[in-house]
Amino acid sequence: MSAADEGRMDVDEIMRYLPHRHPFLLVDRVTSIEPGKAIRGIKNVSVNEPYFPGHFPDFPVMPAVLVIEALAQLASILAYKATGHTPDDGTIIFFAGIDAARFRRQVRPGDQLVLEAEVQKLVRGIGKFAARAKVDGEIVAEANLLAAMRVPGAAAKAPRA
Repeated sequence: MSAADEGRMDVDEIMRYLPHRHPFLLVDRVTSIEPGKAIRGIKNVSVNEPYFPGHFPDFPVMPAVLVIEALAQLASILAYKATGHTPDDGTIIFFAGIDAARFRRQVRPGDQLVLEAEVQKLVRGIGKFAARAKVDGEIVAEANLLAAMRVPGAAAKAPRA
């Protein structure tokens, strides 16, 4: 990777960090990363997305929950980069919560979502991120996201009594 490419990720590298695949991989490119601080990426919204025929046929709109999912996927990459863990070491990041979600306008075919996430807190495998999605510089959605980093099988919780 050249110095000019540092902090950028194409879809092949994104897939090394996220388990999601088409049609559920919702980050097309990472345009910048400041490990431990912030990340920015894009999702190109195509008329060919599989949800448009049913949401809604006469006025296609990207489901708001998928905009949040795109932000959560982006925040997961930031969490991996901030901690130095990767899926290769068995670490999985799970979406654990959402607070203060607001949707300001619909996302339509042809829009390019600019996704942004900033670390608010990252302690002992739990991360809190401020995230927002924009189209043409206008915020379309924002939320505070919570993520939990786990290594399956490691330090399993004792059964509840």
